[in-house]
Amino acid sequence: MYRLFAVTLPGLEEFTRQELAGLNLVLPAQGGDGAEPGGVEFEGSLADIYRANLHLRTANRVLARLGELDALSFAELRKKASRLPWEEFIRPGQPVALRVTCHHSRLYHSEGVAERVAGAISDRLRKPVEQVKFNEEAGQVPQLVTVRFVDDHAVISVDSSGPLLHRRGYRLETAKAPLRETLAAGLLFASGWDQAGTLIDPFCGSGTIPIEAALLARRIAPGKNRSFTFMQWPNFNPALWQAQLDAAAAAEIPLAGAILASDRDAGAIQISQANAARAGVAADIHFTCCAVSAVQPPQGTGWVVTNPPYGVRVSPAAELRNLYAQFGNVLLKLCTGWKAGFLCNSDYLAGHTRIKFDEKRVLINGGIPVRFYLGRVGLASSKKG
Repeated sequence: MYRLFAVTLPGLEEFTRQELAGLNLVLPAQGGDGAEPGGVEFEGSLADIYRANLHLRTANRVLARLGELDALSFAELRKKASRLPWEEFIRPGQPVALRVTCHHSRLYHSEGVAERVAGAISDRLRKPVEQVKFNEEAGQVPQLVTVRFVDDHAVISVDSSGPLLHRRGYRLETAKAPLRETLAAGLLFASGWDQAGTLIDPFCGSGTIPIEAALLARRIAPGKNRSFTFMQWPNFNPALWQAQLDAAAAAEIPLAGAILASDRDAGAIQISQANAARAGVAADIHFTCCAVSAVQPPQGTGWVVTNPPYGVRVSPAAELRNLYAQFGNVLLKLCTGWKAGFLCNSDYLAGHTRIKFDEKRVLINGGIPVRFYLGRVGLASSKKG
């Protein structure tokens, strides 16, 4: 069994934990839920590493904990790190990228730590190791090694994912202010969507939320069309990986509900449709080019989950008050009883919807602190700021 760590965006840890539990992946034996700021620790076999990368929707990457050690000098660090089983994950002569953080430790120089760990890998594999920068855009990314020093104690891990897991492979085109796929999946989990009821996104942009919704509802593995760093490991088992792909394909189901997506930008709708086609869910989403004021929800109740513009990268916030007011008018007039959740960085703008929020979850979108506002439509709030 390997000690593993699923890295997440801040605020999404509980959903990654839920995903791991749903995959029957083992959380730490010492008790607790494995969640900590920035991710969730769990345990698993080589097959579980493959499965986590294939299925996790809210995680950024999956790390394998190679080992932990205490070191007060560079010589001690190199000696102890050379005892770790690097040969399971790195081939002799394979380039590596090192990411080092040091807090409250005698070894505080990150470049010095990286140099000694690279030396330790060379010692273990008996061949010099080339250090390179980690470039997600490269055709074949180097093996990433992370070292986290806190109070003279180091945790050394190897990355099993490669490019971040939000890179599903379907979004080759983006509209303005694109939303990461992992965050879109997190919003769907946070909204409580039951994966069978109607879902509407009236500001769909490049289609990330509705596409992630379709993948989720149809139980399509988000990583089925991409490659991973574990495929470069010396212990990679192609038959074991193919078994995971076959099991994932057998678990797919038809869409039970309706997913409606719209945007006033015709170019964004074209991009959304192309992305949905690449994701294999074009037939599961009904796209419409229209302003939010023209949205026509179907009868009954459902969910609205969306990422409207909020003035950081798209337009000044002062120009958006009417947009949020109109959004709120549509919800209050046509979506009584629906659950509505949207991403925004401003209580002032969110207040103009006049929706009473049951939850305000703090998240990060593209390095910008934002909040996910969630409420049941039908109870007006007089608060505007």
